[in-house]
Amino acid sequence: MAQLKELFRHRQLIGIYISQFANTSTMYFFLTWFPTYLIMAKNLPMLKAGIYAIIPYFGALIGVLLGGRWSDHMLKKGASLSKARKLPIACGLICSMSIMAANYFDSLDIIIAIMALSFFGQGMAAIIWSTVGDVAPKESLGLAGGVFSFAGNLAGIVTPIVIGFIVQLTGSFVGAMVFISAVAAVGVLSLIFIVGDIHRLETKDTSSSTLP
Repeated sequence: MAQLKELFRHRQLIGIYISQFANTSTMYFFLTWFPTYLIMAKNLPMLKAGIYAIIPYFGALIGVLLGGRWSDHMLKKGASLSKARKLPIACGLICSMSIMAANYFDSLDIIIAIMALSFFGQGMAAIIWSTVGDVAPKESLGLAGGVFSFAGNLAGIVTPIVIGFIVQLTGSFVGAMVFISAVAAVGVLSLIFIVGDIHRLETKDTSSSTLP
């Protein structure tokens, strides 16, 4: 418990956990509600909805690979660790925010393109997992990673319930898209204003042990 409390003393880790929650919220929309969205909101038959639902996953696949490649490329070119990690994550979360634009179009092709861009962004921002290894104290890497996974899985609990509540209350997915976009925006703000500079943290014990 003391080790866990020590982790939450550091705003960098708190910010990373918030951003992870935000990023996985987009993912869990696609995993749980996207086919239903196509059926209920766009009146697609189930088989056709299943086919269209595959397309954004190709965007996510490309985003995952591109995010990691971009981050490594910046490091090789001499960029700071903060820039190399945070820029792809922030850009990915901003792309995820585009999901709200689906509320303003009727064309199925355009909507699928928007969804593919949003899921692409989620994939790109998925390299946020690497920031845990960059930031967490060496003595707490396992625990810090566990809390990181907890934040992601918490989104898997909260997001489907919130979307279901919004859809039942309003009879529409409009508010659900706004919710996903807003959570992604929180992730960007957390990355910028809470995480701050990415560097290896030290526990109190580690810090004190280095004193003469």
